[in-house]
Amino acid sequence: MMVSLPPDYRPLEHEEFMNPIQVEYFRQKLLRWRMDLIREADGTLASLSEGGIHEADITDRASVETDRALELRTRDRARKLVSKIDQALGRIEDGSYGYCEETGEPIGLRRLEARPIATMSIEAQERHERKERVHRDD
Repeated sequence: MMVSLPPDYRPLEHEEFMNPIQVEYFRQKLLRWRMDLIREADGTLASLSEGGIHEADITDRASVETDRALELRTRDRARKLVSKIDQALGRIEDGSYGYCEETGEPIGLRRLEARPIATMSIEAQERHERKERVHRDD
């Protein structure tokens, strides 16, 4: 079911949570984010494939290698983000988007605006992180 999004639409707390317009809003937000990441990654790939390091000066060479390592790390982070965006788009398709995977409660519009790939409510996320910290200290 395709829903047209009113121009300048922003989800509001008083609306029914994850109504078709909200779902379409987040779907488009995720798709735009995904497209931006892929465009940036293509630019990174183009600059990395422009050949080897030609700087004769060892300092310049080290600087170029450091820049490349940083670009590769950034690209890897973007690749992981694209994967999480794809998972979020899958949740939109199956109707589970916007609901905490732990409690089933709504994640909340402010959290989804800030982190559209969120899978847990803030409370569940904090519990999860506390548990991780406890187990890490063992």
